[in-house]
Amino acid sequence: MKNIFISGDGVAACCCAYLLQKAGFRVAVKRNERPRLPAILLSDAALALIQGVFGDLSFDQSHLIRRRVVAWGPDSQAVTVDHFARVVSEQNLLAKLWSRVDLDPEGDTDWTIFSSRPLPPGAIEQRFGTRTASVVQVSLTDQSDSASCWIESIQNGWLFLIPDGPGTALVLAVGGPAESLLDQSRIIGEQIAKRGEAAGNFPAHPRILSSLCGDAWLACGTAAMAFDPICGDGTSHAVREAILAAAIIQAAADGQNPVELRSHYETRLLAGFGRHLALCSQFYKTGHHGPWWEQELKSLEEGMAWCGQQLGDRRDFRYQLNGFELQPTAG
Repeated sequence: MKNIFISGDGVAACCCAYLLQKAGFRVAVKRNERPRLPAILLSDAALALIQGVFGDLSFDQSHLIRRRVVAWGPDSQAVTVDHFARVVSEQNLLAKLWSRVDLDPEGDTDWTIFSSRPLPPGAIEQRFGTRTASVVQVSLTDQSDSASCWIESIQNGWLFLIPDGPGTALVLAVGGPAESLLDQSRIIGEQIAKRGEAAGNFPAHPRILSSLCGDAWLACGTAAMAFDPICGDGTSHAVREAILAAAIIQAAADGQNPVELRSHYETRLLAGFGRHLALCSQFYKTGHHGPWWEQELKSLEEGMAWCGQQLGDRRDFRYQLNGFELQPTAG
């Protein structure tokens, strides 16, 4: 029986542990203490991915979002679209997921999965942008719809308001100071009756390791890549990476070439990161005018060029997932 060691305790770490243990591996995890996000917006697609791994997990008691209101671009008018998602605290989400995992004691290690710091020896993090974010707890006006989330671009950043219950919400402020962005807001500011102090100052720009895997180790989750929250797909990416990482280790244990498997893993992650940067660039091209937007867009374009250089001529994938198993592609 192969022994797996996982560092980290986020969604990616938990998914890896669950899938590998289910496949018959011994799994030890070193969980780390870190601040938890007060709210995560889980789309229907993200919920389906999580439930596809862990089975029938109920999120029916979490706050439901039915609409998204968007005011994106200078002097833009607010547009409302259907949007179905659940708002959960990271603490509650992880408690629910880890309750499905029975961990083994740490012993000899055949594979290591890095899903949090410290990073693998010699790994360098590539950063594309400088933007940071903070969170503000707010009370909503009586007229504000608690079933709608709101996103708005400002001259030096953008705001995302996420109701987490009747009459209460969290505001994610990216770019300039939260107080300044809220003072400039034309749309989100009108939804707020009272606001608290801004908390946290964490990176909100895309990051990726220069080396995503090596001999008997893989980087996964936020240790491998971190995403701009503007796309709202960080949790989905974490689950997909974990599914692929577990499948890579299973395929290696079944006798597949580990060098080719690692190359496939790195290619898949690089391609996904490049797509994320391209999607982000569309938002930053249209968000607003001015030095802040131009600099962040330039960093995204540099990231896309870097991804292209790293991928080189690796455009074809040698393996494909069939459920949770990796199989060679035909031809």
